[in-house]
Amino acid sequence: MRFSRRELIIAVGLILAFLVPLTVTLLLTGSQAAPAKPPAKASPVAMHRLVLPINTDDPTTMRALISTSLNLPKYYQERNEAFTIEVVAYNAGVHMLRADTSPVKDLLRVLRSVNPNIRFVVCDATRLGMERQEGRPVTLIDNVDLVPSGPGRIIELQEAGWSYIRS
Repeated sequence: MRFSRRELIIAVGLILAFLVPLTVTLLLTGSQAAPAKPPAKASPVAMHRLVLPINTDDPTTMRALISTSLNLPKYYQERNEAFTIEVVAYNAGVHMLRADTSPVKDLLRVLRSVNPNIRFVVCDATRLGMERQEGRPVTLIDNVDLVPSGPGRIIELQEAGWSYIRS
């Protein structure tokens, strides 16, 4: 198969149209190879962080939160990824963590034994309001921390990259 003179000129023109800009670019930027990318470091195990709010005294909602706190860590454990939860109780949700009014005290003990990477916090403003209203100290279950503001704590955690799931 022979190429006509016209076809040959068109082919050479197309090749030159590609090679000339490439050559000029290489001359202007230097023809050195791009620096090698440093070897990728082994990626650390992903850390998943979840904040779960509770602001109702509804036992069904409390059990749903506990169910989430039991099932999600299993999911991430199977993927060999770290997982931590912070439960933030405020308003009527403080009842979940009160020693005298919690309808889910026994489930919380089970949850703590299964998931050591869970932290419970109570809004101190809500606790103080309950104490004023009831005229006596509010006793919380063991290993519950106080924060000045429950909603404020949730905002801080979200701004720090924590995920948020509403039960």
